[in-house]
Amino acid sequence: MLPSALATAASAPPAPPAALDDPRLQGRLWRGSSLGGGAEPTRPSGFAALDAELPGGGWPTRAAVELLTPQAGVLEWRLLAPTLRHWWQTGDASAPSGRRARPAPPRQRPLLLVNPPHTPHLPGLQALGLPPSALIWVATATPAEALWAAEQAVKVQVAVLAWLPEARPEQVRRLQVSALGSDAPLFLLRPPAAARQSSAAPLRLSVQPGAGEALAVHLLKRRGPAHEGWLLLPALPDALAPLRPDTGRTAPPVPALTPAFTPALVSALPALPAQERPHALARTALHA
Repeated sequence: MLPSALATAASAPPAPPAALDDPRLQGRLWRGSSLGGGAEPTRPSGFAALDAELPGGGWPTRAAVELLTPQAGVLEWRLLAPTLRHWWQTGDASAPSGRRARPAPPRQRPLLLVNPPHTPHLPGLQALGLPPSALIWVATATPAEALWAAEQAVKVQVAVLAWLPEARPEQVRRLQVSALGSDAPLFLLRPPAAARQSSAAPLRLSVQPGAGEALAVHLLKRRGPAHEGWLLLPALPDALAPLRPDTGRTAPPVPALTPAFTPALVSALPALPAQERPHALARTALHA
């Protein structure tokens, strides 16, 4: 070969491996600098801004999702209500299709609540569009029992919301392994301090109360580049909109949360009627 030809060959970029052009690999390969996709289906979150930042354009299936929030029992319902409604309305994302496939008869998909911090408020859940009759509430005595209940539900394709403040990294890994064989949603609710621990969950989000009725969401971990800043998601359910105070009035400032309640902070909180219980979902309306 002539020297000039050798120089041209040396300067030419290497040809990509032929295997990368295999159509069977489309959707299974991704670059670390780009937002990950994937061959597995996803479910829409109900928030366009959030879907634009989630790999695949929605909540992943066959995966555990961690939500770290300082107000357990409140913020997660406002964030997850749209996708849970989608779960009940559209059915299994992996349902078979084709000429021989027959539509399955309507059936109510259960949602397992493992150790919710507040008693589930059925009218509030119904206002969010979630059928109360589909809920299964499990109150366990120990963290090990909570983990076992969540793991067994995932294995039988039941949607799970599990409040696991004391879960260890190896326990989260067990749930993630179980989720690989399930198309039902699996959300793990944990305190903000859990962000300092490693986690096998491929998606982790921090959820904070935002201005007004918005939720402030930051993606701590995802398949792709790091997420910068916070997303502000409007999360007031339509059924609660009529309960808002007159928009012409200025709402009083909300006192900042502190690690412990002080007498001044307790006196600043609005008093609830004796016949009303401070349910998790009722708080959204009462403090609006």
